[in-house]
Amino acid sequence: MTAARPLKAPRGPVSLVAPQPSVLKLAVLALALGGFGIGTNEFVAMGLLPEIASNLNISEPAAGHVISAYALGVVIGAPLIAALTAKLPRKAVLLALMAVFTLGNVATVCAPSYESLIAARFVAGLPHGAFFGIAALVAARMLGPGKRAKAVAQVMTGLTVATVIGVPIASWLGQALGWRSAFGLVVVIGLITLTALALWLPNMSASHSSSPLTELGALKRPQVWLALAVGMVGFGGMFAVYTYVATTLTDVSGLSRALVPLALMVFGAGMVVGNIVGGRMADRSVVRSLYLSIGALGVMLAVFVVASHNPVTALLLLFGVGAAGAAIGPALQTRLMDVAADAQTLAAALNHSALNIANASGAWVGGLVIAAGFGYTAPAAAGAALAVVGLVVLTISVLLQRLSATMEGASA
Repeated sequence: MTAARPLKAPRGPVSLVAPQPSVLKLAVLALALGGFGIGTNEFVAMGLLPEIASNLNISEPAAGHVISAYALGVVIGAPLIAALTAKLPRKAVLLALMAVFTLGNVATVCAPSYESLIAARFVAGLPHGAFFGIAALVAARMLGPGKRAKAVAQVMTGLTVATVIGVPIASWLGQALGWRSAFGLVVVIGLITLTALALWLPNMSASHSSSPLTELGALKRPQVWLALAVGMVGFGGMFAVYTYVATTLTDVSGLSRALVPLALMVFGAGMVVGNIVGGRMADRSVVRSLYLSIGALGVMLAVFVVASHNPVTALLLLFGVGAAGAAIGPALQTRLMDVAADAQTLAAALNHSALNIANASGAWVGGLVIAAGFGYTAPAAAGAALAVVGLVVLTISVLLQRLSATMEGASA
C-alpha cells in the first residue's frame, strides 16, 4: 500500500498539488465507502416499511416516520456539525462522524420499541450531511480546480452504487431475516469504512480562514437559501415516489414482492448513471444542469403516474426517476459552493440538509395523498408538481443573481 502524504491546509485560496494517483484513488474510495454505507442506510428503510410496520404493529404511514426521523437528524446535524468542526482536522472529523453513524445503526438494530427506533434513526442521521459535505470538499481539494462537480460526483458514487448493490442486498436480508438484519449490514459497512478512512485518507487540516462564525455567515446570503429551497422542493418528488415504491410496485404494477429488490436495483442503476452525467454537466454549466435535471425529473414523475400500471414501463420510468433525481445532486452542491463564498463547509453540508428535507417532505406528501384516498400513483403526480415549483424557485434565484450583477456593474 502506498503511504498517504499529508496535505497541508491552504492559506487563502485553495491551491494544492494533487496526491499521487494511487493515494488519490484509495482516498476517494474510502470517502465513497462512507457514501455507500450512508446510502444503504438511508434508502433501505423505504423498501422495508411493510416489514417494519408489521413487526412493530403500526401502520405503514406511521412507519414512514422512521424515514422522517432520520431526515430530521440530517437537517439538524449538517449545519451544526459543519460549523462547530470548521477548524478541526478533516480526517479526524470524518472518522468521528462515521463512528457516530455506526453507533446510531447499532442502536437501530437493538431498538426495543417504535419510540426508541425513532430516536436511533435520528442519531444515525446526524452525521449524514456533515460527512458528505466535508468529504466533497476534501475530494475537491485533492482533485484540484475545475473539477469540483466531478469530485462531488465521485464521493456521491458510493451513495448511488449503494442503491444498486447495498440497498437490494439489505432489502433481501430484511425480508428473509427481519428488517433489523438490514441495518446490521449497515453496521458492518460502517466498520469497514472506519478502517479505510484511517488507513487511506491523507491528513488534511481545515482552512485557516474558516471558523464557526465564518461558516454560519452563509445563512445571511439570500442565494444560499434559494439554492436550498430548490433542493428542498425540486428533489422532493423523487422521495414521494420512492418512499412507497414497494407497495406501488406490488399493488399497482402487479410485481411480485420477491422482485422488489430487483426494482430497487433498477432505480439505483438510474441513480449511478444520473450522478455521473450530472457531475459532467455541472462542470460545464451549473444552472443549465439544474434546469435539465429538475425538468427531466418532473417529466418522469408525471409519466410514472400512467406507466406504473404496467410492471415493465414502471421499471423503465423508475430508472428514469432515479437518473434525473441523482443528476440534481452534483449541480446543487456546486451551486451552493458558488453562492456561499468563504462558508464552503457549511454550504456543502447544507446541500444534504436540503435533500433530506426533500426526503421528509416528499415522504409526508406521498403519505398525505395516499391517506386521502388518491391511491399509490398520486405521489408521482404530487412529485411532478414539486419539480415544477423547484424550477420556479431556481428561475427566481437566477433572475435575482442577474439583477444583482447588473446593479453592481452600474454602480462600479
